[in-house]
Formats: sequence, C-alpha cells, structure tokens
Amino acid sequence: MEILYVLLPVSVVLVLVILGVLAWAIFGGQFEGLEQEGLRILHEGNNETGTEVKNLDLPQD
Repeated sequence: MEILYVLLPVSVVLVLVILGVLAWAIFGGQFEGLEQEGLRILHEGNNETGTEVKNLDLPQD
C-alpha cells in the first residue's frame, strides 16, 4: 500500500511531461506540412542532382 504513495505522483508527473512534450511539438510546428514531406521524398532524386532515377528492367528468363 505504501508503494502507491510513490507510484501515483510519479505517474502524474510522467503524464504531465508527456503532455508537455506533445504540446511543444504541436506548437513548434512539428506536424505542419506532412503531405509535402511525402512528396519531397518521392521527387528527391530528380531535383537535387539533376539525374533521374531510372527504371531498371531485368532480363526475363
């Protein structure tokens, strides 16, 4: 029973820390522009180096 006097405040502090980190990420712009990042990854090879990713056709047996 005495362990509850330790576990309850520790769990409340942990929840508050997690909520603080989540709020920091939300208000810091971490979740802005999620769609652009997916498109940037798909088109990354075409724009930066000037070379295109080529489709390599493997010979069929």
